[in-house]
Amino acid sequence: MKATARIGVDVGGTFTDFVLHDPARDLVATGKRLTTPDDPSEAIVAGIARLLEETGLKPGDLHSIVHGTTLVTNTIIERTGCKVGLLTTDGFRDSIEIGREIRYDLYDLFLEAPPTLVPRHLRLEVPERLDVQGEVLLPLDEAALIAATRQLVEVEKVEALAIGFLHAWRDPRHERRAAEIIRGLYPDLAMTLSSAVAPEIREFERISTACANAYVQPRMRRYLDKLEASLAALGFTGALYVMLSGGGIASVQEAKDYPIRLIESGPAAGAMAASWLAQRAGLDQVISYDMGGTTAKVCLIDDFRPQASRTFEVARVGRFKKGSGLPLRIPVIEMVEIGAGGGSIAQVDSMGRIQVGPESAGADPGPACYGRGGTHPAVTDANLALGRYDPELFAGGALRLHPDQSRKALAEHVGGKLALSADMAALGVV
Repeated sequence: MKATARIGVDVGGTFTDFVLHDPARDLVATGKRLTTPDDPSEAIVAGIARLLEETGLKPGDLHSIVHGTTLVTNTIIERTGCKVGLLTTDGFRDSIEIGREIRYDLYDLFLEAPPTLVPRHLRLEVPERLDVQGEVLLPLDEAALIAATRQLVEVEKVEALAIGFLHAWRDPRHERRAAEIIRGLYPDLAMTLSSAVAPEIREFERISTACANAYVQPRMRRYLDKLEASLAALGFTGALYVMLSGGGIASVQEAKDYPIRLIESGPAAGAMAASWLAQRAGLDQVISYDMGGTTAKVCLIDDFRPQASRTFEVARVGRFKKGSGLPLRIPVIEMVEIGAGGGSIAQVDSMGRIQVGPESAGADPGPACYGRGGTHPAVTDANLALGRYDPELFAGGALRLHPDQSRKALAEHVGGKLALSADMAALGVV
């Protein structure tokens, strides 16, 4: 029988979720597993294998797998990416730090600027210059390029390189020539051209996007290589696609080359699903709400379509303050995202108020009710204490919950500090 089944996989901070759809068999099935933070591919492969077993299908019955992930976002927010070097036009090494010279909060005397992904000593200049029309004012100094590259790779030991020359959006010839020379010296070096990842005017945003892409590229390559190998070992021979921030899908190779385009991969899938449901229901104005383990996302669906943008800021220093994060020039579905998901930890602040998030219990150890060593109450603990979950059927029965541990954590960390019962503490958290 022809392969007709597809599986959608969403890796979140707490859970990895699965949906299988096979139109030929009129079959829809779902699955859920705890995310494996050290290697997300482990939970993916194990979850797919279990879903196939439950539905009586084989890996050869799968036409394709579509994968959404928050790995890129988490890598930038947590600053766990690789060591990156930047080659840029002579005189412009500080442009990504100067930015637009605009304070995102005029009245904050202790304003904290968003840190760059590439420190100054790893940003080196190369003599070359194109004008705004793309005409060569100064040819690329290839000897200087080679010297700067050797300094970054052999002395500074960078794992990836970003190349961002002035006006390369108009004519990428110098960037492409530089890449050709460097590829001859270091064939396996991860490299990002600003003219390839964001071929648009505005040097700050374009070079910032190139640096962010290079920052996450080695990690995403390793992850996707391992995922492909693990799926092949399972017997999967179909196509693997990755969800893009703008709501479309891309091949694995494109995801390896431009991983920055996956920064809102998982949340974008939820917004696209909401727009599809809105069309089916005939509702042209809808607000979608997607609550995960770490964050909650809200998107406006207008005229059956999610709001979209060409600009995005990640890892903002000031919550909701435009200009306080790293600017990126990528197609993205516009959403408001806050650190309040099912795994977000509840506590009492110094003023005696119940506060939820942005810290999350994650998948390991998880909320107290998981019985995996977590001692702090999360939103999931509050919902369980209020009787909103069946402890025997949570996650399809794959994970048994412990209401007594939820109540204990709520009483200790919230109720005890405010003279509230565990039930009232749970209600306050919700």
